Amino acid sequence: MNKPLIGIPGNVLRGLKETEGLPITYTPQGFIDGIQMANGVPFVFPISPPEDASYYVDQIDGLLLAGGQDITPFLSGEEPHLKLEATEPARDAFELALIKETIAQHKPIFAVCRGMQLLNVAYGGTLYQDLSDYKELTVQHIQKTHYTFGSHTITLDTESQLGRILGATYSVNSYHHQAVKELAEPFKAVAWSKDNLIEAFESTDAEKGIVAVQWHPELMVAVDSKMQRLFTEFVKRASISY
Repeated sequence: MNKPLIGIPGNVLRGLKETEGLPITYTPQGFIDGIQMANGVPFVFPISPPEDASYYVDQIDGLLLAGGQDITPFLSGEEPHLKLEATEPARDAFELALIKETIAQHKPIFAVCRGMQLLNVAYGGTLYQDLSDYKELTVQHIQKTHYTFGSHTITLDTESQLGRILGATYSVNSYHHQAVKELAEPFKAVAWSKDNLIEAFESTDAEKGIVAVQWHPELMVAVDSKMQRLFTEFVKRASISY
């Protein structure tokens, strides 16, 4: 029996003493674990020229967009905020090309944190470059609690794919200082924090198989079976595409 091949665009780690400063392509282990536990095969590939995106997407059955650096503000026609952190323009450009190609090939996407934000920008949405610009901010979105534990609650649309898994409310972890501001038209918000930030969205067209979350389920899969179900449902969607 074939297993769905899940593409995970890698990030680049630089300046690590143990590698004498040599750049390392990587993805967090939680994504590998979540996909393997869902009976999928993870395929991590490096930041590459955008014109190579079709070659990668041809090989995979679903695309998983991971977290990482801030999104390049020029993609939204904005100048850098004073609190903007490190960006990786080459990664942005490559992953934008991957998104476009994955949609063109009718394959599902699961986006996490930065991945959710980039997906929104790809379709014309905007971001808070820093949550200091969000005047209604009352929730700790960069938690101090250990990453395997939920640090704030979210409210979900119970008719959504995520709502059917997590229910009307759930506790999630949180590590972000950027967030969705204006949601792009092809998406519908399906989860919100108590201070009303968008915590998840899905495609308005369910057949596109797009689910995006602001929290980090890959850090919770070892202790939370419902977070593992997010990966399991994604791999199921990917299995339909091959």
